[in-house]
Amino acid sequence: MAEDTRSGKRRWLAAGLLLVLLALLVVTAVLYSRYQRFQQQPVDVPAEGLLYEFRSGASLSRLAHDLADRGVIDQPRMLILLGRQMNLAHRLQAGEYRLRNDMTPADLLKTLADGDIEQYSLTVIEGQTFREMLNAVRASDVIVGTLETNDADEIMSLLGFPGEHPEGRFLPDTYHFPRGTTDVEFLQRAHAAMQLQLTSAWEARDEGLPLDSPYEALILASIVEKETGRADERPRIAGVFIQRLRKGMRLQTDPTVIYGMGDTFDGNIRRRDLRTDTPYNTYTRDGLPPTPIALPGVAALQAVMHPDESGHLYFVATGDGQGSHYFSRTLKEHNMAVKKFQLGQSGITLPGTDQ
Repeated sequence: MAEDTRSGKRRWLAAGLLLVLLALLVVTAVLYSRYQRFQQQPVDVPAEGLLYEFRSGASLSRLAHDLADRGVIDQPRMLILLGRQMNLAHRLQAGEYRLRNDMTPADLLKTLADGDIEQYSLTVIEGQTFREMLNAVRASDVIVGTLETNDADEIMSLLGFPGEHPEGRFLPDTYHFPRGTTDVEFLQRAHAAMQLQLTSAWEARDEGLPLDSPYEALILASIVEKETGRADERPRIAGVFIQRLRKGMRLQTDPTVIYGMGDTFDGNIRRRDLRTDTPYNTYTRDGLPPTPIALPGVAALQAVMHPDESGHLYFVATGDGQGSHYFSRTLKEHNMAVKKFQLGQSGITLPGTDQ
């Protein structure tokens, strides 16, 4: 009888253990199913995405609970488990990220581990002056301003280029960068980009150019940049100035006069302005001005290094609404072009079918 009792107890114990194991299996299966669904379900963010800043020193646990508080995920512990399973718990990088509505939790974690930080952009436009570029940088709401001075010499010293005139030294381009980039970092990057392009272009320049240094090429490129916005005309404009330098002729280009006038320029250039001597007045002074007058782009640099060699010495705007110019080899032809295009005199036939 006692043996039967003990046998019954063992059966009940075995049955109980089996029920416990079954319950554990059911719970495990449910949890596993929920974990699988969690991994496959996209995070809950708007269609346009959500900018999220993962701060320096924050942990995976902090990330998970912060995202849960924002409603991006509903299971913070599962995100923690997933992060550890993917060996990403200590590889998450600080920064600002755009969370997309097609991201799974694994995608989100990988994005932070890869440091795929949200990028912003700022375009430095060809032909801008240094001051115009600096104002654009300061107007950005994602670039951190650290330069408290407006003095160009002080700014260049703070950038690491003491004694260097800033005009022309920064490459026009579209730059991409994360939030928190400083104005110094941005300007140093644009400066390095210009130096790289200028050095490369100078090393590959045509032989026989009347330019003694890369800086002289930079100065001339800035003039070409301001004289025309037409890509097809840049080498021809550069060719005119190259020919004039070879012959010892003054450049006689209005943009240098305007630059030399500074804030007194009111949008109109008059005869008296052309006669008023400044270091930048190429009507009153020989050769190149002392510095660039704007930020030249790569195309302007290339035009100066590889100018058109057609022998033109003059050009005048045609007023066709497309920024075109008429190019002349002689003063007589140029004067005829001025009468036709600038003074509106009809009945003038210009030579040359290549214009």
